[in-house]
Amino acid sequence: MASLIEAADAAVKAADVRLIELRLAMALGGKAFVTMTGDVAAVEAAVSAGAAVVAQKGLLVNRVVIASPRPELLKEMI
Repeated sequence: MASLIEAADAAVKAADVRLIELRLAMALGGKAFVTMTGDVAAVEAAVSAGAAVVAQKGLLVNRVVIASPRPELLKEMI
């Protein structure tokens, strides 16, 4: 969980993105994730920065950028 917080911190410092949610290991088998929004290039830069922090610790499982989510999906998250 601490690694996710460090990754989210690195992400928002690396690019102009807005954090939507930090999901910390609740019913996820100890895994956690962060959701953010912004310009696609900014989100990609932020995800790369955050993933690098977690990868250094050997904890990165996956990373995904959804460039154009359906409006319904975004409404559910915000």
